[in-house]
Amino acid sequence: MNVRKITTLVEETLSEGGRPVEPTARVVMVAAVIENPWKGQGFVEDLSAGIDAVASDLGALLAPRVMEALGAPLEAYGKAAIVGLDGEIEHGSALIHTLKFGNHFRDAAQASTLLPAVEKRAAAGTMFDIPLKHFTDATIRSHHQSFEVRIADAPHADEILIALAGAAQGRPQQRLAPLSADQ
Repeated sequence: MNVRKITTLVEETLSEGGRPVEPTARVVMVAAVIENPWKGQGFVEDLSAGIDAVASDLGALLAPRVMEALGAPLEAYGKAAIVGLDGEIEHGSALIHTLKFGNHFRDAAQASTLLPAVEKRAAAGTMFDIPLKHFTDATIRSHHQSFEVRIADAPHADEILIALAGAAQGRPQQRLAPLSADQ
């Protein structure tokens, strides 16, 4: 795996709706920009060799960094794969939609749900939203949120940006009824 850069973003919301957020709402995103393992190969029928070579190492690289930067128990999480213009969306999906990648984050957070995801092909500097959901129950609406990301110089055409995001809580000042409520 050839990593060009790692970016960590930390967002802390101190007030929302004119009221203090206590405790401060914290969301963290860590992204690795890697060389596309299938670059220059044309259409590859079986992506398993690239998955085996990269996915687990990528999960092992990113998951602990998110947990450390969060500095609190994780309650919501998500993932993203943004593929440079010379790649296929399937290249990003292949790396993030495997237990070899996701279990590193689930295990670190003691989570049980699948990570919500976004994947797309885009030029460097494209903005994207990472969806976040509760780490043990995806039906808990208070934790449905998204984290907006833009990395100015990534991905290059032959790269893939892979990101994990985590939150220590649901949305600040959330007031929706539980999903099972008739509202």
